Amino acid sequence: MRARDKAAVSALRSALAALDNAEAVPVGEAELRGVALEHAPVGAGATEAARRELSEDHVVDVVRAEAAERLEAAEQLSAPAHAGRSAQLRAEAAVLLRFLDGPGTTAQDSVPHRP
Repeated sequence: MRARDKAAVSALRSALAALDNAEAVPVGEAELRGVALEHAPVGAGATEAARRELSEDHVVDVVRAEAAERLEAAEQLSAPAHAGRSAQLRAEAAVLLRFLDGPGTTAQDSVPHRP
């Protein structure tokens, strides 16, 4: 990170955001209906909900999905004009997979292909 590796920074920021989203508690329709404004909870933290605790396996699944998305997008960018973006997406996927699998693993080895 000290070398200001843009691919690593981008990949890690988006992975953290994806993990943050995975921890969010879905809001049900029942919670949104029927509460008059004057009866709505007020004050600091009144509308806060406890976040979900992700298991280690779930965290790994979310990060692998982020890497898979990048590799899939890189494959779709086949035009020469998009070669730079494709390379950046592959580099980001490699960063994420290195965190999961170690430094000797390539992106293509770690992400299962979808049928």
